[in-house]
Amino acid sequence: MSVFVHPQGICESPHVGAGTRIWAFAHVLPGARIGADCNICDHVFIENDVVVGDRVTIKSGVQLWDGVRLADDVFVGPNVSFTNDPFPRSRQWPDSYAQTVVGAGASIGAGAVILPGRHIGRGAMVGAGAVVTREVPPNAVVAGNPARIISYSDSPTEAVGAPTPAAEPADRTSDDLGVGGARLIPVPVASDMRGSLAALELSDRLPFEPRRFFAVFDVPSVDVRGEHAHRECHQLLICLNGQVSCIVDDGRRHREVELTSAGTGLYIPPMIWGTQYRYSQDAVLAVFASHPYDPGDYIREYEEFLELAAGDRAER
Repeated sequence: MSVFVHPQGICESPHVGAGTRIWAFAHVLPGARIGADCNICDHVFIENDVVVGDRVTIKSGVQLWDGVRLADDVFVGPNVSFTNDPFPRSRQWPDSYAQTVVGAGASIGAGAVILPGRHIGRGAMVGAGAVVTREVPPNAVVAGNPARIISYSDSPTEAVGAPTPAAEPADRTSDDLGVGGARLIPVPVASDMRGSLAALELSDRLPFEPRRFFAVFDVPSVDVRGEHAHRECHQLLICLNGQVSCIVDDGRRHREVELTSAGTGLYIPPMIWGTQYRYSQDAVLAVFASHPYDPGDYIREYEEFLELAAGDRAER
């Protein structure tokens, strides 16, 4: 299957994959590299230091400047504006341009503006007209100016946290979330006119022995925490006050859980990508961990996590 270039289109690059279509008034410069089966619509300009993956759609009115990298299956809506110079001046050129990366399967809505050097994660979705001023996590849905996370794409959401009566049997079965062993663990709560008490026999109810405790609080609602996996460390998250939304992701499935009280804990085993966001102003998140703090135990890049998770599945 050959490359199609409309008679009113210009393609100067020899590096264009089979089946790609370049339509009228589009212009591709010689250094650009474009994958197979892409659709480059009318009035698109692609500069030299640009890499476009396979099956990418670029709608009309988009300019891809030096430093832009689009992975496979990306959708770029009409009139999206990419930028590559944080301090542009007429006839003054930087030594190098910021690299902007859009992960595989991500979508960018019409009229969005992407600031220089930002990374948009795999499977993320940027709303129409959004202004992306910071990194966009994998699978996140962002909107507004500046763009903020409003949800996560294709994540079944479960609101949990109703207190478990203290009299309930201690051997009650935990709720499996269907994501790599992550599950909800009930925490008995006793309440009366004097207040409430949550109690959990850690050695009996958890599949690990806690060796570290920390708490997260005073988090601005716009910020995202977590965004990593652990190689060996197990964790239990309990929202003691307020509300926190948590994402668990095993590399094939992901699910969102809203922790809304101390009555339920979220167990996250090793090799699960965890993200917490949408903290309420009064949120206090308690975390019990099976290992002391070890920077080497963290996996902080989502693409690396996907490779390691796939390797683990292949070995089983």
